[in-house]
Amino acid sequence: MTQTTNRLFDEMARLMNDAAGVAQGVRREFDTLFRTQAERILRDLDVVQREEFEAVKEMARLAREENDALKARIEALEGERKEKL
Repeated sequence: MTQTTNRLFDEMARLMNDAAGVAQGVRREFDTLFRTQAERILRDLDVVQREEFEAVKEMARLAREENDALKARIEALEGERKEKL
């Protein structure tokens, strides 16, 4: 009887181990499908990727700085012109 009980427990343990492996596989497959679907939806919506947003944000910052510098230069030149008149 002891041998039969041990064999039964061994079979149940193997079955539980196999079930856990299958569950992990299903989870990975679900994650992959979900990620693929989410990426497709975002592509269809023309959502900007983070890297692109950061690049444009940096370009805008640089343009704003350049604009401020040019504005200050124009004001200085206009000031010089008024002094000459």
